[in-house]
Amino acid sequence: MYLPTPPQKSCARAWLAGASAIADTGEAYNVILDIDKPSSHDADDHAVITLVDRFLRERSQNPISTVSNTIFPQALYAKYGAPRFYDEYLKIFDSRSSKRWGEYFERMTRHKKIDGSEYRPIALLIERLRDRSNSSQKYISAYELAVYDPLRDGRTFRGGQCLSFLSFKLHPERGLTLTAIYRNHAYVTRCLGNLIGLGRLQAFVAIESGLSVGPLTCVSTHASLDTGPGWGIVAARKLIAEAATLLEIGSTQIGA
Repeated sequence: MYLPTPPQKSCARAWLAGASAIADTGEAYNVILDIDKPSSHDADDHAVITLVDRFLRERSQNPISTVSNTIFPQALYAKYGAPRFYDEYLKIFDSRSSKRWGEYFERMTRHKKIDGSEYRPIALLIERLRDRSNSSQKYISAYELAVYDPLRDGRTFRGGQCLSFLSFKLHPERGLTLTAIYRNHAYVTRCLGNLIGLGRLQAFVAIESGLSVGPLTCVSTHASLDTGPGWGIVAARKLIAEAATLLEIGSTQIGA
């Protein structure tokens, strides 16, 4: 049981394709989005991003920049570069009064070994990608990041992480690809920001590993057209319709 959507060239277009696919029912299982150029955004993409961001801000929800930064803090990377920005990020993260939400990049940069010592999973992954050229065997599928932590996440049903797993692959022609697995995906408040953050993370790993950025695939094992204080399903569908107009996609392709 799955719901594939047509491949798209950008995050905004992929978000719209997925949101349109679930607009009638309000939810679906195993929704698959495929993005050819996840780190590129044209003027039309920015128009959609601005539209969704305004919708969220007007309803006191986290803006797209906040959501995307939970996956990759682009501004810190641009300011400090790697590896220094890891430490700068963790300083900011540790100073927060609430750490329950937005732990994704923290989990990628700080994890404990069996002996209790800490290491950086994302740095180790990049190191392995860099070392591939020194190996007689060119491994293409040995670069994984688990975000779900059973010790932290296995005790509660609500409020935990939604991004569960990241799988990087080396494609002989397309470069570094990424497949992201979500246990649950809120398409109004989270999905577009998540896709942008994933694209930035993928570009970072590619740059630091000396690779080109390939396609991004996102599998939402459960996806919902979420509602909240200040908007219902009608407003969510209207948002999708307005985004479709910006991208000149026929309204017959989305829910009424």
